[in-house]
Amino acid sequence: MELNTLTALSPVDGRYRRHTSTLSPYLSEFGLIKYRVWVEIEYFIALCNADLPQLKNFDQSLYNDLRNIYKRFSEEDALTIKETEKITNHDVKAVEYFIKEKFDSLNISDYKEFIHFGLTSQDINNTAIPLSLKHSLEAVVLPLISSIHDKISSCADEWKDIPMLAKTHGQPASPTRLGKEFRVFSERIKNQLYLLKTVPYAAKFGGATGNFNAHHVAYPKNDWVSFGDHFVKEHLGLERSHPTTQIEHYDHLAALFDNLKRINTILIDFSRDIWQYVSSNYFKQKIKAGEVGSSAMPHKVNPIDFENAEGNLGIANAIFEHLSAKLPISRLQRDLTDSTVLRNISVPLAHTIIALKSLEKGIGKLELNEAALKADLQDNWAVVAEAIQTILRREGYPKPYEALKDLTRTNEAITENSIKAFIETLNVNDDVKAELRVITPYNYTGM
Repeated sequence: MELNTLTALSPVDGRYRRHTSTLSPYLSEFGLIKYRVWVEIEYFIALCNADLPQLKNFDQSLYNDLRNIYKRFSEEDALTIKETEKITNHDVKAVEYFIKEKFDSLNISDYKEFIHFGLTSQDINNTAIPLSLKHSLEAVVLPLISSIHDKISSCADEWKDIPMLAKTHGQPASPTRLGKEFRVFSERIKNQLYLLKTVPYAAKFGGATGNFNAHHVAYPKNDWVSFGDHFVKEHLGLERSHPTTQIEHYDHLAALFDNLKRINTILIDFSRDIWQYVSSNYFKQKIKAGEVGSSAMPHKVNPIDFENAEGNLGIANAIFEHLSAKLPISRLQRDLTDSTVLRNISVPLAHTIIALKSLEKGIGKLELNEAALKADLQDNWAVVAEAIQTILRREGYPKPYEALKDLTRTNEAITENSIKAFIETLNVNDDVKAELRVITPYNYTGM
């Protein structure tokens, strides 16, 4: 059976392919191969500037031709490497042979043994993967998160003056403002985006066990540590971890995944709150012609976008959790468990993208039902009891909390009239009574 969006085993490459395809240039098998080629080419160019006698005569005008090997890298190139891998049974070695063939075509065969010179495959994988991850986050994921942040912030601005009954423990509580509740989420996301941008994209680069053994034995007078730092920073835009074993220790990568997980957790919280507001009829949802809310109940317009987001964010977080817990652990100088796990970093990012797209759609469908918010406030005059008893405390009134408790903890409904009647029974001066009379569920919303 031919692989397509109908036959794909994973929904990120099947049902939701239209949302997740933007990750493919970075985190697919094609993307991984391309970034390996990228690192190998940049490494060779760096060696040409490292005062090695055998490379001092290399024609630097060929640097553009070399960089075009990865800049113009095609699916056909990737397939060629995959065919070679069937023979070598080693993915990075197949990349090395591919580049050597390119050197032959550029008539620079004399230099091709300096491709992958002194390196182990993890020097390539542990630079290619963080580089591709960095580019995918910057180009695809972070702009989507920022877009959701901006939409939530816009809602906060638009509804900043809309009073709303708060719920603590699911029960009526001191009123708040709808815009402020949206602002809570926008601030939380903003803070986590700030932290996310402080996490370095770390890379391992230092030979078979991290000590530049091969480099040092061949050129003992060269400062290979400085070379590695400069190469990783200036050529790739990453931070070099040092010292390391054969592999990157992934502590920063774990921090990155934990940070993304926190952002997703905030958005799960947001999705559930909006779902509840829709359930409370605070929001209606824009109806799109032809859409069906239920196969049996034609009246329904379900908050499916927020449910879809919650589900996909949960899957993403489960995988982020495993990645951040597993990757920093490796037996002795390395085992291979990180290799197969790293191939899955696209999966939680894909589910995160699906969720973000759903949230984008869902937020865009929200229509405020201000009448429902006002009705809820009108039905809950008891919430002004806190305000009244606080002013009474200020005035030194005896046992104000208990007085309001006796009023509000009955089986009778607390209404505007019962509150105002209670105020008239208080032994306070007229100015205080006047102050208490103007308090309503609509204006007792704080700062």
